[in-house]
Amino acid sequence: MDEIGNKDKQSVNISEEINRKKQHQTETETLLSRLHLQDKYEQKLTPADFLKISPPVKQQHDTSEKDLAHTFLQRLMMLDYRARYIPVKQDSPTGSYSKPQSTETEDDDFDVVFSTSVDSDQPKQSHVHPMDVQMAVFHCSDSFLKQNMITKLSQCQYALPLLVPDPVTLAIECPLWTFRQIMKSWKITQTKDNSNIVTMKSMPIYRAETPMVSFFRLGSLSLSKSQLMNTLINERHSTFFHRNCPGSTKSRHLMDGVAEIAWYCPAGKPNDAFTDCITFCNLHGDALTIEKQREILMEKSSVNVVLLPTLERGDKSTTVISALLKSPKPFICLIVDNDCGAVEMKEGKYKMGLKDKSQSDVCEELKGIIGKILSGPHTSFQLETMAEVSGIRVDEDDTVCQRGRSAAMKIVCLLQGMDVSKIKDKYLPCQGQRWHDWCKINKQQYHLKGNIEKEKCKKQQEMKKIRQEQHSASCSELMQLFIESLSSLPSEEKEYFLKWIQILLDALSTDDLSSILQKYDEKWSEVLALKKKHDKSDQLKRKQTELEQISKKLQSPTFGLEHIFREIGQIYEAHKSLQEKTKMEETDWSKYPELAAELMISGHPMELMDGDAGHVPLTWISSLLDEVIKKLGNKRVFVLSILGVQSSGKSTMLNAMFGLQFAVSAGRCTKGAFMQLVKVSEEMKKDFKFDYVLVVDTEGLRALELAGNATLHHDNELATFVVGLGNMTLINIFGENPADMQDVLQIVVQAFMRMKKVKLSPSCVFAHQNVSDIGAAEKNMDGKRRLQEKLDQMAKLAAKEEVCDAECFNDVIKFDVQQDVKYFSQLWKGSPPMAPPNPGYSESIQDLKNIILSKASQSAGTTLSQFKSNIKDLWNALLNENFVFSFKNTHEIAVYRKLEVQYGNWTWTLRSNMLTIENQLHTRIENGKLDNVEISYLFKEMRKTYEEIKKEMTTFFDDDRDKEMLVQWRGRFKNRIKEFHDEQVRGVKRKLDEVIQQKKARKKMDDMKTVFENKLLQKSKELAHQLKNKTKDEEELNKQFNSVWSVWVTELTRDIKPIEDINLEEDEFTILRELGIEWALIHDSKTSGRYKNISSIGDYHHYVTTKKKFDQCKEQKNEEKKDTQQQGLLHRLTGFFADKKQETLNYFRPSVPHEEQKQIRSFIEDVEQQSLCNIKSKPVATRGYSLAYLQEVAKNVKEKVAEFESERKYALKKEFTVDLLLYVFDKAGSWISESHNKFRKSNDALTYLESKKNEYYNIFRSFYKGNSSAVVLGELICEKLKVSTVEAVCNKTAIDLAGEMKSSYPAFNGNRLDLEKYVLKSLAEKEDFDGFINYIQRPRSQVESFIKEEVKKYIFTDNKDKAQKILKKNIDDINKLVSYALFDATEKVKTQRGNTDMWLKEFSSLIKYMLTFDTISSENFSDINKFDFLKEEIKKGLTPIIEELSSLSLEKMKEFRLKPDQILIDQLCNCCWVTCPFCAAVCTNTIKDHSPEDHSVPFHRPDGIKGWHNTDEMSIDFCTTRVASDGSFYPHHDSDKSITFKQYRTAGPEYENWSITPDESKLPYWKWFVCRFQKQLEQHYNLKFKGRGEIPEEWKKYSKEEAIESLDEMCQ
Repeated sequence: MDEIGNKDKQSVNISEEINRKKQHQTETETLLSRLHLQDKYEQKLTPADFLKISPPVKQQHDTSEKDLAHTFLQRLMMLDYRARYIPVKQDSPTGSYSKPQSTETEDDDFDVVFSTSVDSDQPKQSHVHPMDVQMAVFHCSDSFLKQNMITKLSQCQYALPLLVPDPVTLAIECPLWTFRQIMKSWKITQTKDNSNIVTMKSMPIYRAETPMVSFFRLGSLSLSKSQLMNTLINERHSTFFHRNCPGSTKSRHLMDGVAEIAWYCPAGKPNDAFTDCITFCNLHGDALTIEKQREILMEKSSVNVVLLPTLERGDKSTTVISALLKSPKPFICLIVDNDCGAVEMKEGKYKMGLKDKSQSDVCEELKGIIGKILSGPHTSFQLETMAEVSGIRVDEDDTVCQRGRSAAMKIVCLLQGMDVSKIKDKYLPCQGQRWHDWCKINKQQYHLKGNIEKEKCKKQQEMKKIRQEQHSASCSELMQLFIESLSSLPSEEKEYFLKWIQILLDALSTDDLSSILQKYDEKWSEVLALKKKHDKSDQLKRKQTELEQISKKLQSPTFGLEHIFREIGQIYEAHKSLQEKTKMEETDWSKYPELAAELMISGHPMELMDGDAGHVPLTWISSLLDEVIKKLGNKRVFVLSILGVQSSGKSTMLNAMFGLQFAVSAGRCTKGAFMQLVKVSEEMKKDFKFDYVLVVDTEGLRALELAGNATLHHDNELATFVVGLGNMTLINIFGENPADMQDVLQIVVQAFMRMKKVKLSPSCVFAHQNVSDIGAAEKNMDGKRRLQEKLDQMAKLAAKEEVCDAECFNDVIKFDVQQDVKYFSQLWKGSPPMAPPNPGYSESIQDLKNIILSKASQSAGTTLSQFKSNIKDLWNALLNENFVFSFKNTHEIAVYRKLEVQYGNWTWTLRSNMLTIENQLHTRIENGKLDNVEISYLFKEMRKTYEEIKKEMTTFFDDDRDKEMLVQWRGRFKNRIKEFHDEQVRGVKRKLDEVIQQKKARKKMDDMKTVFENKLLQKSKELAHQLKNKTKDEEELNKQFNSVWSVWVTELTRDIKPIEDINLEEDEFTILRELGIEWALIHDSKTSGRYKNISSIGDYHHYVTTKKKFDQCKEQKNEEKKDTQQQGLLHRLTGFFADKKQETLNYFRPSVPHEEQKQIRSFIEDVEQQSLCNIKSKPVATRGYSLAYLQEVAKNVKEKVAEFESERKYALKKEFTVDLLLYVFDKAGSWISESHNKFRKSNDALTYLESKKNEYYNIFRSFYKGNSSAVVLGELICEKLKVSTVEAVCNKTAIDLAGEMKSSYPAFNGNRLDLEKYVLKSLAEKEDFDGFINYIQRPRSQVESFIKEEVKKYIFTDNKDKAQKILKKNIDDINKLVSYALFDATEKVKTQRGNTDMWLKEFSSLIKYMLTFDTISSENFSDINKFDFLKEEIKKGLTPIIEELSSLSLEKMKEFRLKPDQILIDQLCNCCWVTCPFCAAVCTNTIKDHSPEDHSVPFHRPDGIKGWHNTDEMSIDFCTTRVASDGSFYPHHDSDKSITFKQYRTAGPEYENWSITPDESKLPYWKWFVCRFQKQLEQHYNLKFKGRGEIPEEWKKYSKEEAIESLDEMCQ
């Protein structure tokens, strides 16, 4: 029966357990549903759900239940401990109050008071218990979010769940993983020799061995156990949630059975409750029913404290009490309804009544008991030992966590027992001394002295050697293991692996730091003791030295994940720079950026600037961001950077604001700069123009490790870097000390001023932390006023230093002191380490976040690629130290180049349309159909194209991805396009007016031509009739015609004077003789051909004489004195060099200084240009040539030479004047001859008649054969059409070919820089030294030659078929036009019964826009009446002409007005031709007058290439190296003051508008050129590459192929 009874009882218990679990599960589901977390129990919340920009948290508003969980987590992440006490919005508008009922008597009122009935209007369901919200979120989070959550709860000084029943299975779990990131610090007080010794301790809490005091309650109590514990630990803060906390309800669901843990951390002060760290554990619920957790805690505790309502034998709690009494562990029994004092029942066993006692008294007694117990022997508790407890699940036992830990342990095992410094030396060899040395040498490249190019090569070789050493050392076991795990582990395991690495390495560093701090403390005490004794012995010095060494160790004891990633970056940079394969066969170094990019995208911070070396690893960062762009696309980011004093809470602020993970623990101050991506949530994207916020956290300004100038320089560098990177900079000011504030503000203001000068415009917000009495509005206003005054004062100071106009801070950056300053109360509410964060701090964080996001919503941010180029630009400029002068905005340059290409396309569209209009009008003028062109007509004709271009411009500036950057040029380019359009119209008007003038000038001749043609036609007809049937022999006919032709010509030109040929050579000789020049000099120059090279020779010394007559009236000096003067003059002549070194020169071979050589060459070019302009202004083509034209030119040249000489300290020989005159004559001669021939052809009757001989012979022969007038007229029309058709086809083909090449030919379809690149490629490929010299000395001439050559190659070789197709199309178009004109003219005459005259007029009017057509007199063809026959005859005659045209050579285009090469020259060479004042490289801006944009060119060159030299040594210095050096120069030969190259812009007008930035690239092109043509250059300039100009060996390694490839790199 007993067995049956027991079984029944057992089955009832099982049934009850099942029902209990079901009920619990139902309640859990209801709770999760109320919190809208029902789908998150299976699919957990992750950190990614909160590491994003979400709508702002509402601080003071009630929250609905569905939003409770998210609001709790968001506020917790912002360190708001009030996250537990979020007011809940009630569903019923009346809340929980019942409606008032009317009562009629006083007794009724009294009854209502004592009524126990519940009004039906009250809500049946109470709000969710705050701890249920916390535990629901905990259960619905993945392990990483749990860890973050518990870490934040710990920072809020809240108790943390140690034992947690599963809400579904009720199985008990210990979330050990969640404690791994928690660090605790405390101070231990020990008494020694009647004095207190305080020792600081800091460590990960999971490793701390502390006594644990556990509290339990047995049964139901009238007082709160948790509240009692709070009073014991922290009277001012509810570490444990209790029944009297805001929001508490009787019903709680997820807390029963939860054991919470908290730590008391003493501050080392007399009022500490305990002298050492103590763990307190609180089991929620009735311990009688929660056996498993009770047993575990009692086993683990050092002291067990039990609260029970009463102590009676036979009570349920008796068994538990009995067990505790028998246990060897100390035990304290607190009885609620007993009033007895504290009694030690037996050793270690205490009891105490709580009745009628205040909580504070109870706590004081408890503290005394616990202190007494713990002062003796006791067991210790360590969190990690929870993993050994049986019967519970530990979260770290999960397979993925274990695999991650296993991989991490392989690495950490290597490091056990090693000093951090030794770990780095052994396992991270690339980032130690080698990397620091590399950085140091890299910076030295910007302080070169002496032979700078050789020095630069030496530095680069040293850097390469270091890279080779890094490469060889880059296979440490640690790095192999790390990379292998990072590459092979699945994503979740990889996340665990990285967390474990971070946790375990932090533990190593903490141990190291603690031991160093201990040693420091001991050593410092010894030093102080010796100082007190006034001990000045060696012992004190020795102790101080030891202290200093410990201090150095203290500055860098950290070793974390960032150091491993730094090593990866260095391994990558070493391999990348050497382009060699790694020995690490299992992984490929080229994949490293991809691995890091994945982590950065997932929210890991990445080191941007190495804080130890103070350097940005550009190659690594660029590749890393390239991979991020590959994975995400070129997303827009808003870059938020932060600046402030060291240890002012910058990282804490960012972590709280965005839920980030920047290191903030003690001893882990941020060094350098880190960047982290924060995604903009989907619901917020509509408010922003960017996809991510990229946060840049920096090390503090005024770091203690640095001293004096090093600090200031480092701070300025860091501030400039992060301010330049940020779309917004958050400036964190700590405390109210004006001196501290002033230092930071000065650095920050100077950084903003630099940004203004380089046209970057970030915004700023000030966060003023640790301000007392933050609530006082008046005080805040006063604080803002003082801040504004300080900023204005700093702006004035910075303006002086940066040479900038600024009277106040608002002149530097847009700033509103009312809106852009946020005051913060201090972070902690009370004194650490037990103080929770100040709620006001969290509110301030939220307000500041709202300010930042509000400002960010007005910004478009920046693209990732732009961010990448900004990093490079800013860092390169900072390396040069002269930031403003050396800053180069790469992205802005790329955008500007893109705009240049568009500008080229827009101007070409306008130009080609204008050419078409000009062509048509030119034809009409030649046809005599137009004698005036109104400018308004041209504007009207261009209007449609111009409007289309304006629309294209609007679309481009509005829709382009870089529209925010393009906007700065919008107005300027709009004006330039208008100017170009207007200039094109005015230019065509001038040309057409000139054509009209020429037409008018030859009107007399044109009238004569009509008379000639009528007479010749009549005579041909008469001659044919006379000879009819007399001969049939063609030869005889020709003979007869010739015999009368000369008679006709003589008869027709009897009264007309013929235009004679000109003899320019004879005229030139006459002019030179008139100028008094000896025949021998002229003959010598002519026969040698010397004059032809006067503009391109390298050395002009043979034209210079040092003997100069300063005063012709002076007496002849004696020979000795003359020699002395001559030597002195020579000495001064060589004194024009930049370094002013005086050298004695050989008297017989005077060396002309480079600057003078340059001026002579420039003078020759100016004279040539002026003379050609003068000649071309003469009306040679319309009025013919006159000797006076050349006489005027010669006179001007001679006057110019005399003027040039008068300004020099030397004289030019007569040979110079002769050669210059002959050179100018030679250049002008071809134009004069060509123009005179045009004049003669248009105005000489004899020439004209001779050109018509063949035409009239054909007419004569046709008449002779008896052909009708229609046939003869047809032949005459075809003859005229043949000539004009060829001209029309060639002109149209020239425009079309130019258009085709402009749009599709790589050299011509880009901007000016692209053209320059192809010119240089062409020169290198041909290895054409003469071409190079021409390019160096006359760049435009060489570019024009290149265009001509490329056009020729395109038309006749590379694209011959395409060119022929264009020609064929234009021939077909002309053919169609003529066919339509023939048809229309014939139909009109037939319809209107017209005559030959009408037909000719109609036909010529139909073709007047396309073809020139001389007037034909209809008198001799009046008998024609069959116009269809005439039409067919013309068609028949046109067929062979069209066939002949189809095989027309494109060479024919050279004979006509429009030529494709000249059209392209006009388009492409209408750009800037200003040359670099140092190396004479040509500015590559596409726009001629591009002010205020600086002149720039990406490929500067050694200045010796243009002849720069020092005595007879050619210079090999690049100006891009010079501007980074510490050298100086004299702007002009007569300058008294030298200018440092770094300040070159201050050297005068020719320097100030040039942007020459230091260039780290190898610039192989010009180095190859110097080596390839060394001998030719030496011969050309009559100088040598020797001494300081000796060519470095490294230069000789470059091949032609590498030189050409480098051009592509430079033009990117």
